[in-house]
Amino acid sequence: MLSASDCAAPSFSPSAVDYNAVIPFKHRLLEKAWTNFVRAGSAELRVAFEQFCHEQAHWLEDYALFRALKIRHNGAYYLEWPTELVQRVPKALAQARRDLANQVDQVCFAQFLLFRQGARLEKHARAKGVRLIGDLPFFVSPDSSDVWANPELFLLDDQRKPRFVAGVPPDYFSAQGQLWGNPVYNWETLRQTGYRWCIDRLRALLAHVDVIRLDHFRAFAAAWHVPAGAPTAQSGQWVPGPGADFFNAVKKELGGLPFIAEDLGLITADVNALRDQFQVPGTRVLQFAFDGNSDNPYLPHNYPSNAVVYTGTHDNPTSRGWYEELPPYQRQNLWRYLNSPQSDSREVAWHLMRLAWSSPAALAIAPLQDLLNLGAEARMNVPGRAEGNWSWRCTEELLSTADFHWLRDLTRSSNRLHMLPNPAIEMAEAAL
Repeated sequence: MLSASDCAAPSFSPSAVDYNAVIPFKHRLLEKAWTNFVRAGSAELRVAFEQFCHEQAHWLEDYALFRALKIRHNGAYYLEWPTELVQRVPKALAQARRDLANQVDQVCFAQFLLFRQGARLEKHARAKGVRLIGDLPFFVSPDSSDVWANPELFLLDDQRKPRFVAGVPPDYFSAQGQLWGNPVYNWETLRQTGYRWCIDRLRALLAHVDVIRLDHFRAFAAAWHVPAGAPTAQSGQWVPGPGADFFNAVKKELGGLPFIAEDLGLITADVNALRDQFQVPGTRVLQFAFDGNSDNPYLPHNYPSNAVVYTGTHDNPTSRGWYEELPPYQRQNLWRYLNSPQSDSREVAWHLMRLAWSSPAALAIAPLQDLLNLGAEARMNVPGRAEGNWSWRCTEELLSTADFHWLRDLTRSSNRLHMLPNPAIEMAEAAL
């Protein structure tokens, strides 16, 4: 549908994504693709698009209208729109759909292309024996089609403003806690619907991935609710989440619980009990392990088998960068635990990978940056920092065949190679 000359490609620095260039470039591509589709789209593609819109109508219609209205109102927070649109007066919504029909269809078309590309990616991954883990945030944005289209599912006032917002209480890292600003759920209303919106959300993601990492898992047990307008998170309180009732409903609908619990941070006994009741694997991070306490839950000898171990996550420094900032006593703890003479930062990432791969955890994961032994310049994200995140990019020049040979040897020597999924075996078993 597009030729290489249709849109000029942005230039990139070798190590960072320039979002200010990428986003407008992709918007131009999508506009060009839509124009070509309207003018000369094949009958086959039109049928596929119509089928997609029909199958996804339960969320797509509201989402597409929301995006079109955002554009019409210059990106303004939806609570700043005309009252009849904020309150979703049926006559006003019908008029908006007529006025913005082309823009709504264009948003739907962009989602159609995204879903097709996602399906091709998953098919290619499966053919290579690769399984995909998706990530599901617990909360949603206050300025989202989720809240606009489903206000009854959130604790909002008569003007659709949040009565409470999400956050976390004061702790060692933040004396005032963290104020995230997300609206919180009305769990009683969700329970009365059989958690339909939540289950649809899970099912939509599982159409593209094999396993979901449930972010902020602890909120299923209890979440920190802060009164709207509070200057800090200090005035919040723990409010029970849906607990076991939610996971029983999900298991009944989906037939299983293909989840990983992100159970990091302030974790209490009720969170652990909920995770273990449904046998959801928890998360262990090696960078948290070397405080000198032998009962530290992030030390490999304390892992249950039903766990996922990371050298570090997207929220951590690269392991090389982490070590370079580590206090001397923690460096000593690390080398003592490894039973190895103290070395320098050039080998730390590989040592942590060996430690993770040899641990009892069912699944071991390392960021690509650790395999490539990159430093602080390759960090992905700094929690609490609004700018400059998610810009690291891996170029072809960084990929070394030797690194992947080393990874395969490590996987084999750790007796993890046989644990990798075999698509041919799975297909044969499914046919029985």
